[in-house]
Amino acid sequence: MNTLRRLIHREAVFAVTFVTIGFLALFFFFDLVDELRWIGRTGENGYQLSHALLFVTLSIPSHLYELLPITVLIGTIFVMARLAQSSEFTIMRTSGMGPWLALRTLLTLGGFFVLVTFAVGDYLAPLTDKAAQLIKVRHLGKLSAGATGAWLKEKQDNHSYAVNVRAIGPDSGLVDVRIFEFDEQGRIASQTHAATGQVSASQSGAWNLSDVQRSVFFQRGDTEARVEHQKLPEWQWNTHISADMVAASLLKPDRMATFDLFQYIRHLDSNGQSAQRYEIEFWRKVFYPLSCLVMVVLALPFAYLHFRSGGIAGYVFGGVMAGISFFLLNNVFGYAGNLQNWSPWLTAAAPGLIYSLLSLAAFGWLVLRR
Repeated sequence: MNTLRRLIHREAVFAVTFVTIGFLALFFFFDLVDELRWIGRTGENGYQLSHALLFVTLSIPSHLYELLPITVLIGTIFVMARLAQSSEFTIMRTSGMGPWLALRTLLTLGGFFVLVTFAVGDYLAPLTDKAAQLIKVRHLGKLSAGATGAWLKEKQDNHSYAVNVRAIGPDSGLVDVRIFEFDEQGRIASQTHAATGQVSASQSGAWNLSDVQRSVFFQRGDTEARVEHQKLPEWQWNTHISADMVAASLLKPDRMATFDLFQYIRHLDSNGQSAQRYEIEFWRKVFYPLSCLVMVVLALPFAYLHFRSGGIAGYVFGGVMAGISFFLLNNVFGYAGNLQNWSPWLTAAAPGLIYSLLSLAAFGWLVLRR
């Protein structure tokens, strides 16, 4: 049995690797074509072809994370269908490989791909994606989200702060920072505007702001009030908002590591902000690697089908369509859950549960029929 398991595992890993390389090459080409429009826009010393190639290369781990469940499905379907067509799987069955042993064999293979998907999505992809964005920022200008940038909120003692960071600059610094301070009664206490800023690396929880203009509001009673204007070359603001939190509000949440997402969700909850979008993405990060297990179970019924010569291509195409439909369903549930305020964990788990039930039903029906 160990020999049969090693045979299936070896063939499946080779097929999945081959399919993954093919898809990554295709995405590499499309991304490179898309990046060509930015070349030369900032002058001879700006964004060049070498920077575009490096940016596209650093984007490969993110595509790998997104593609792995689909390529696992396609590669495993191809292997199981080929074994069935050549009657090798029939020989394996007569040698003692029953349905549950075949299921355990593929689940072991799926567990390996779960670990690979988790490692790529939680460690490799966030690092390379940050490096890719940094290359673009350095050679094309600042990184921003929409017209107003990122908005964050924080509570300190009895005061609350609304913070706006327009963009992240080429040096990873903050650009066009505005801080609004409110007292315990909800009245504005101060307003601060800084042209640039840096999150202090030596002192945790401090922003070093430059070219600062402050307006401090003093109120005594209900009738007497005054405003004090200050213009400072530098000013330090103590805060618990880290550079990663600012980057999280400017970058897509699916590019963040699971632990960073968890920390950011806690920050939003503690400051009374909606974290629905990030909670859904957090649970998608948890459940998405497990979809590799769903895919290998979905591929197993193909080993129990009878194939004629040249009939594998149609089933592989069906596997491609099933993988794409899973990817689309995953995105649809994410958007619908965010709009309808569904339970985050159920929204993230629903596509995998649906496909698990379908694959187990197909497997049970084919086994019982035969």
